[in-house]
Amino acid sequence: MVIQELSDREHSILNRLMAQGAVSVAELSGELDVSEVTIRSDLSSLEERGLLSRTHGGALPTIHPHIFQRQNMNIEEKHCIARSAAELVRDGDAIMIEAGTTTALLPRYLTGKRDVLIITNSIAAFESAKSNPALKITLVGGEFRNSTDSFVGSIALDTIRRFNVRYAFVGTDGFSVKTGITTHLVEGGDVITAMRERAEKLVLMADSSKHGKSGVVTILPMSDIDILITDGGIRAQDKTELEQVPLHLITCEG
Repeated sequence: MVIQELSDREHSILNRLMAQGAVSVAELSGELDVSEVTIRSDLSSLEERGLLSRTHGGALPTIHPHIFQRQNMNIEEKHCIARSAAELVRDGDAIMIEAGTTTALLPRYLTGKRDVLIITNSIAAFESAKSNPALKITLVGGEFRNSTDSFVGSIALDTIRRFNVRYAFVGTDGFSVKTGITTHLVEGGDVITAMRERAEKLVLMADSSKHGKSGVVTILPMSDIDILITDGGIRAQDKTELEQVPLHLITCEG
């Protein structure tokens, strides 16, 4: 689900869907001042990308509003972090990718890599990876959560624990030296813990806006993170504090 590559009009259509839960072709045509033919074409394009479902005379959303909101935040920073994360991956690596709007971007930057196996519980990461024939993908099953577009629960955990990988790439709702990496969803934290057990190195991908924020549940202390990739917006004092933890800090630029 590639929100950031949409046109302004397509963004407007999705914003209306998120706000109202459904839209009609006639309403969109009048509001956006384009023909109904143009709106139908836009809806068809958005449906092909899995972002909505066409109905008679209109459309319904297929993504959770929470995901849509997060995908529209700090877009450039998330891409910068994903590019830096991809640079860690070598030909022949096996990696895990946990659900998140930043982690889901990682597969698109693996172009040129060969024989990389991706194990993921994320539908968005799967969608990002499947167009690259050089990537091998294992999509973890389990209980589907549309609020995170991912699979969780005992089946997901059992599957994850069958693999051994070089890197596990994970996200967070908030992080700091004091609270560690945190989440609002316990099930998502269980997935990260399982990935940590099976990976040589755990890589946290988190934009600087998440530093100092805290979810309800602490998943792991920062000392359990091997590599933290964030963006250049991290404050100097926060960077200094993080550098006191035994982890490798990568600050991406551009």
